[in-house]
Amino acid sequence: MEVKKSSKADLEKDKSLNFLMGLVLGFAILFVGFEYGEKDIEISLVSGITAIIEEEEIEATEQPNEPPPPAPEPEQVQIAEVINLVEDNIQTETFDFSSEDDASHAQTEVYVAPVAAVIEEEEVDENYVFVTVEKHPVFPGGEGALLKWISDNMVYPTIAAENGISGRVTCQFVVNVDGSVTDVEVVRGRDQYLDKEAIRVLKMLPKFTPGEQRGKPVRVRYSVPVNFKLQQ
Repeated sequence: MEVKKSSKADLEKDKSLNFLMGLVLGFAILFVGFEYGEKDIEISLVSGITAIIEEEEIEATEQPNEPPPPAPEPEQVQIAEVINLVEDNIQTETFDFSSEDDASHAQTEVYVAPVAAVIEEEEVDENYVFVTVEKHPVFPGGEGALLKWISDNMVYPTIAAENGISGRVTCQFVVNVDGSVTDVEVVRGRDQYLDKEAIRVLKMLPKFTPGEQRGKPVRVRYSVPVNFKLQQ
């Protein structure tokens, strides 16, 4: 005998339909949840933007600096004038100003300082040789007479004449306090024979008038050229 099942007792009949209904219901719940979440985010963003705009619209206000109140003027104190009446019967004393005049005259006298003692001049060393002095040594007859005397007393060296040597020999010497000549030497020579002849002639010079410094005769260095010229 075949067993028959009732259609009401069949559980597999509405299985697929129930599954679809459950799936639709789940999606609906998920969609509603997403909608509520987005609204909350929009509301929070709108409220934040509104707060920033309100902060920017607030203008900064400055409180005016009020000047300090003026200082009170100092009170002027009035000084009462006191007038003392002097009686006419008071006797006044007379003073003699003659003594004061004498004192003032004594104070105005010119003070004359004592004359300082004259400083003695330093004594010049007799051995010191001057190059520049107030008064130069002078040869008897002058510079021209000196050169002529040298030329007249000079002997031309034979060796120098034979070799045709000529020229100028510059010499210097010292004129002593007594006018005599000493320390003859050649400053710029020409030839050894000409130099020796120039020294020999100058050592024979007569006395000069000595040079002076501060009115006193001193030793002075003197320079002179000796010219050697061959006669043709």
